[in-house]
Amino acid sequence: MKTTVQLLKNHIDEEVKIGAWLANKRSSGKIAFLQLRDGTGFVQGVVVKSEVEESVWNDAKSVTQESSLYVTGTVQKDDRSPTGVELVVSKIEVIHEAVDYPITPKEHGTEFLMDNRHLWLRSKKQHAIMRIRNEIIRATYEFFNKEGFSKIDPPILTGSSAEGTTTLFHTRYFDEDAYLSQSGQLYMEAAAMAFGRVFSFGPTFRAEKSKTRRHLIEFWMIEPEMAFVEHDESLEIQEQYVSYLAKSVLENCKIELNTLGRDLSMLEKIQAPFPRISYDDAIKLLKEKGFDDIEWGEDFGAPHETAIAESFDMPVFITNYPKDIKAFYMKPDPEREDVVLCADLIAPEGYGEIIGGSQRIDDLELMKKRYEEHDLSPEAYEWYLQLRKYGSVPHSGFGLGLERTVAWLSGIEHIREAIPFPRLLNRLYP
Repeated sequence: MKTTVQLLKNHIDEEVKIGAWLANKRSSGKIAFLQLRDGTGFVQGVVVKSEVEESVWNDAKSVTQESSLYVTGTVQKDDRSPTGVELVVSKIEVIHEAVDYPITPKEHGTEFLMDNRHLWLRSKKQHAIMRIRNEIIRATYEFFNKEGFSKIDPPILTGSSAEGTTTLFHTRYFDEDAYLSQSGQLYMEAAAMAFGRVFSFGPTFRAEKSKTRRHLIEFWMIEPEMAFVEHDESLEIQEQYVSYLAKSVLENCKIELNTLGRDLSMLEKIQAPFPRISYDDAIKLLKEKGFDDIEWGEDFGAPHETAIAESFDMPVFITNYPKDIKAFYMKPDPEREDVVLCADLIAPEGYGEIIGGSQRIDDLELMKKRYEEHDLSPEAYEWYLQLRKYGSVPHSGFGLGLERTVAWLSGIEHIREAIPFPRLLNRLYP
């Protein structure tokens, strides 16, 4: 019976056949232990010299790291194994023998591993991170489908910026200027006016010359937008969504979390509702913690976000930022014109902002005023203005950065390991 490593637990005491690669091996004079992987997981294959043909033993002794194989054997229960089983091998068929595989069990530098990212993905740790990423994506679709959202795909090539910033990748679109999308939000607002509750999931690009462990040039965003939803209700949906992701990873990625050595108690705490602190109170808190230079009206950097998060043991919303440091489309607080109805969700353990969201301006005249204040091109943004002209409603939305969320839930140090092929300031290869 042909099967996969992931399904071996369903075939205890049965003979099966798997296709696999040799991740590593060790042997004595009588037994060889083959660490096998097939993409669905890792399992140990045990070859006992006295119980197999001489050719099988010779193959087990000589086969090289990352050679591809067909392995036949009997599945046995093994409580010491992360998968709960091991494979007692009876037959080995070498499909292709790998020669001088560059990533060996010894220590390698980060640059070497990044140059060999196409191979590094095969390692147990990187495999675990990508499996967690996949679970977050799966749970995202499940959550929003259950909550009645429709997935709508915004364009990647746009004629303008979502936030009026200068961190744009410019290109030519035949005879006019175009840019790689920083966000699908503006288009998702249009979609929300047609479908009520929508979300997008796709790549976004920021031409920021940053080398921090939190930044990528190309990253993936989940961006829901919701008609007839005001700020507080949006925050409730955000915390329910993040709690759902954490629960799904805990339930479905136990092997991967253990492989990474993740402190599961930190993830078990992630349950809605999340604490909230206003920008005003965050400034006071930072001053109490010794950040004497921070003044009202300044944006928070990584050290500030980390210091705020340390006061809580789960994600925390920082709400109502000053209008002047936020995007043009954010709705002012009806009780305070100098702040807007927005929030950033800060992950604990120093992982920083994972969600930014706000209630959007729904008043046509106020949006026209914002266009003038931010010197936005009426021609490029006319379609966006029309959303306030034809059946405007209160609406809110947010964006979750996939890679920051993967890094946080996985407990890894650097965001570059949270995406299969990272694009960094000085890296476009492989």
